[in-house]
Amino acid sequence: MSRIGKQPVSIPAGIEASEKDGVITFKKGNVEKTLDTKDLVNVELKDNAITFLPKGEDRQARAFWGTFRSLANNIIVGLTTGYEKKLEINGVGYRAAVKGNVLELQLGFSHPVNYEFPKNVSIAVEKNIITIKADDKQVIGQIAAEIRGFRPPEPYKGKGVKYVDEVIIRKAGKTAGK
Repeated sequence: MSRIGKQPVSIPAGIEASEKDGVITFKKGNVEKTLDTKDLVNVELKDNAITFLPKGEDRQARAFWGTFRSLANNIIVGLTTGYEKKLEINGVGYRAAVKGNVLELQLGFSHPVNYEFPKNVSIAVEKNIITIKADDKQVIGQIAAEIRGFRPPEPYKGKGVKYVDEVIIRKAGKTAGK
């Protein structure tokens, strides 16, 4: 039994949810998000809550039960409060700037790295902290991973791009032996 899948997802005021042929549609103002359950779970909408039940007792239906509940909850949280990730740049001469919808990074290469991000994502740079905000958890996670991938932190001095809450385990450098 899925402990996550058993919990209903409450729909706050201002968000409309509807289900048709295994596709759940969430609307808030002019923003519309859809979740296709691929007809692997049963969806029930009542009393401003969505409940998910596995379709049958096979392994795949039970596996997707909690997954679709979490995806629906992520969409609702994204539409109400949104998501945010922060990256930190460490290194001499490493800096970032936003120009339109392009993030320009100078990470010690012979050329700047230009990263073009989607229109529905906002990126702000303050000192050495890059803040990514959007209403889709998967999108900001992917963008943050791609930006971090340009120059991952190295274990000796910690130079590179890392998540703010990430801990880099440092290695000892070379020592002179006798």
